[in-house]
Amino acid sequence: MTDTVRAVAEPLFVKICGLRTHEDVAAAVAAGADAVGFVFAESPRRMEASVARELARAVPEHVLTVGVFRRQPLEDVRALAEASGVRAVQLHGDEGEEYYAALRRPGRTLLRAVAAREGRRERCGGLGEDLLLLDAPAPGAGRPWDWSAPGFVPPEGRWLLAGGLTVGNVGEAVRATGAWGVDVSSGVERERGVKDAELIASFVRAARTVAQGSDR
Repeated sequence: MTDTVRAVAEPLFVKICGLRTHEDVAAAVAAGADAVGFVFAESPRRMEASVARELARAVPEHVLTVGVFRRQPLEDVRALAEASGVRAVQLHGDEGEEYYAALRRPGRTLLRAVAAREGRRERCGGLGEDLLLLDAPAPGAGRPWDWSAPGFVPPEGRWLLAGGLTVGNVGEAVRATGAWGVDVSSGVERERGVKDAELIASFVRAARTVAQGSDR
C-alpha cells in the first residue's frame, strides 16, 4: 500500500469519484477528499487518459488519484493507467488475481470493487488489492441499499462503502456498517454526470462529522 493511503486520517477515508473537470477536482481537493476518481470504463463520466493526466497534475500529493475500470482487457488497463498518470487502479468486475499481480508496482495502490452479497464476507487483500470497495448489489445504479439488513456482513480489513450515498445518509451508512471509508459519485451531482461543488463540500463535511466521532 502506498504512503498516501497509510497516512490518511482514521477512521474515515473519503473518495469523490467520476470527476471530469478542473472545477470538479478543485472542489474535491478544497473539501478535503482523500481520493479523486477518474472513470475509464463505459459511463456518462468516462474520460480520455490525456484529460485525466491534465487534471491529475492539479491534485496534491496527499490526495490519491484513482483510475476506475470495469471488465477491460489487462493491457488496456495498464496502458490507460500509465497514460493518465493515476497513482491507483480500481477494478470492477471478475478480474482475477493475475490482474492485480500484473498491475502491482511501487507507489501504486490497487482497489478491488465487489457487489454486496447477503451473507458473504469479503476480505481486503483476497486478490492482492490494497483496498476493498463494497458496492451496491446493483453496482452503478446510484441507489441506496439496505446496509442494516440482517444478512449484511461487513468485509475484513480496510474497505470503502459505495452505492447510493448522499449527504443525508452517509452518517447512517457508516454507523450501520463500520466502513473504513466511503466512495460517492452520483450523490454529489446536480444532474447525471455533472458534479456540484456545494454537494461535494457538504458530503465531505458530513463524512468528517462521523470521522470525528460527533455523529457516530
